[in-house]
Amino acid sequence: MTSDNPFDHNGIDDVIHGRLRLGIMAYLTSVNPAVFGELKDKVGATDGNLSTHLRKLEEAGYVRIEKRFVGKRPQTRVFLTEEGRAGWLAWLDRMQALMRAAE
Repeated sequence: MTSDNPFDHNGIDDVIHGRLRLGIMAYLTSVNPAVFGELKDKVGATDGNLSTHLRKLEEAGYVRIEKRFVGKRPQTRVFLTEEGRAGWLAWLDRMQALMRAAE
């Protein structure tokens, strides 16, 4: 449900809006899937911090984590889900509406 108030912040998805999660979501919209190490470098996170934020996104249904082996080395890949893409687009729409209202 959308408010008629252009400054209504209640439509902002707090799961996406966290700074690191915002960077993760933005990167995954352009690179899907992303390998954990690549994602960590792109968003400037530590292993533990990235894992924590990915877990929050996974619990929200926004990302899917796949663990596999490449040769004998473990590899974690992060996929943006359809629900995640929809959430990202809704977040962008809300931010754009706030910016238009502030002009």
